[in-house]
Amino acid sequence: MEKRSMQSELRKLPSVDSVLNQPVIRKQIERNGADFVTFVVRSVVENVRHSVLNGGICPEAAEIIAKCDEAADFIRKPILKEVLNATGVIIHTNLGRAPLGKKVLEDIKGVISGYSNLEYDLKTGERGHRNDHIVPLLKYITKAEDAVIVNNNAAGIMLALGTFAKGKEVIISRGELIEIGGSFRIPEILAASGAIMVEVGTTNKTRLSDYEKAITQNTAMIFKAHRSNFDMVGFTEEVSVHELAEFSHKKGLPFLYDIGSGLIRKPKNLNLESEPDVESAILDGADLVAFSGDKLLGGSQAGVVAGRKEFISKLKTAPMMRALRVDKLTLATLSSVIRSYFNDKTMIENITLFSIIEQTPEQLKKKAEELVRKFNSFNVSAKVVRTEGKCGGGTLPGVKIESYGAVIVSNKGNQKERSDFAEKIFRSLHELERPVVGILKQGEIIFDVLTLEKKEFEYIAENVSQIVGEQR
Repeated sequence: MEKRSMQSELRKLPSVDSVLNQPVIRKQIERNGADFVTFVVRSVVENVRHSVLNGGICPEAAEIIAKCDEAADFIRKPILKEVLNATGVIIHTNLGRAPLGKKVLEDIKGVISGYSNLEYDLKTGERGHRNDHIVPLLKYITKAEDAVIVNNNAAGIMLALGTFAKGKEVIISRGELIEIGGSFRIPEILAASGAIMVEVGTTNKTRLSDYEKAITQNTAMIFKAHRSNFDMVGFTEEVSVHELAEFSHKKGLPFLYDIGSGLIRKPKNLNLESEPDVESAILDGADLVAFSGDKLLGGSQAGVVAGRKEFISKLKTAPMMRALRVDKLTLATLSSVIRSYFNDKTMIENITLFSIIEQTPEQLKKKAEELVRKFNSFNVSAKVVRTEGKCGGGTLPGVKIESYGAVIVSNKGNQKERSDFAEKIFRSLHELERPVVGILKQGEIIFDVLTLEKKEFEYIAENVSQIVGEQR
C-alpha cells in the first residue's frame, strides 16, 4: 500500500474516546467497569492500526465498535465450559480426557474451597510434605516401594531420564519410538533430557540379544515405551517387561517403563486384558514405571513415577522436582480416585470411565431408544443407529466398543441440503452455554449415547428442536 493511501486508511480509524462514547460500549462500561472496557477498546483499535500499517484496509467504524463489544463479552465469559460429550470417545483429549465422578467432586470440595493440610503435619504441628498424603496409597495399589507425582507423564519421563541418564546412553527398541498427541515424541524427549538415544532392533522385531549388543560403558538405562495409541500386529516380536527387568538388573542398570496410559490394575469383567497395567509391571521387576493420571487411571492431569525406593528417592531430590510438582487440587483428586481402587466395586462405581466401559450393548441400545423418544417429544425426527465407541486419549487402540446413538432424520430434498442441515445443527450446538459435541459423519449428525447420561437427553433434544425450528 502506498504511503498516501495508508495515511488515508489510518484517518478512518476511530479514536479510543469516540468508541467509548458509543451507546453499546457505554452499556459494556456499566456492566464491566470503565478500566476493563477501555483496555479492550484500546487493544482492538491497536490491532486494527497494526493491520493497516501492514497493508490492510481499515474496517468501517461500526465494525470496529462491534468488534470491541464482542471482545468485551468474550473476555469476561469463563474460558472453560461444561461440554456434553456425544462423540462416543470416552477419554477425549480435546474435551478434558477422563471425566471425574461425583464421589471425587464430593471428596475434594472442602479441600479446594478453603485451606488444607497440604504441607502441614497435623500430628507434629510441623511442616510436612505434599506427597505424603498420596504416596502410601500409590504404594499399596501399585505394589511399588515408593512413588513421586509430577504435572504430567512427559514430565515424569524427563525427570527420570535427566536424573539417571544425562549425557549418557539410553537403549530403546526402534519399534517403541512412538509419538503421542501434541508432537510428544520419544526421540525428542530423550534429546531434551540430555540423554543419548541408542536404537536397537527393527520396527517390528526386537530381541534381547539386540539390547545385549548395544551395551557400552556409557550405557545408563534401559527404556521401554508402551505403544498405547496404536497396535502392531503380524510378524512382530518384542522383549517382555520381565525379561528386560532381569537383563537390566544383571547389567546393573535401571529399567524405566513408560506405560503412558495409566491402567493401575485391571478390574474384572472389563475388556482390558491386552492393556499393560502398573501393578503387573512393578511385580515383573521394572525399576521405574511412569504413567498418566488423566487417562485409564481416571483422574486429573498428572504424571506418576512408581518403583524402587533407591531410584524414587533420587527423583524426589532432583533440582527439577520443585518445578514439576503438583498442587492441592491435583493431589486431592488423585487421592480420591486411587482410594476407589481398593476393590472392583468401588472402581466401577466411582471412576466414571470404568462405569462407561461397563455398559452393555443392550443397555446402550435402550439408552439410544430413549434419546430418540426424547427427540420425538420435541418434534425432532430421529432414529437409532449402531455406532462404534472408543476409549480414546491414546489408550486401548485395539478395543472397539459396540454402541448406539440417535441420528437426526432430515426431510430435506437432496444430499447437499441434508448435509448443510446436519452441519448447522452441529455448529449451533457448539454455541450453547453448555455446548454439545456430537458426530458429524457423511452428512448426518449422530449423538452417541456411550458418553452421555440420560439426564442430558432433554437438554440436547430441546436445543436441537430450537435449531431445527429456525431452519424451517
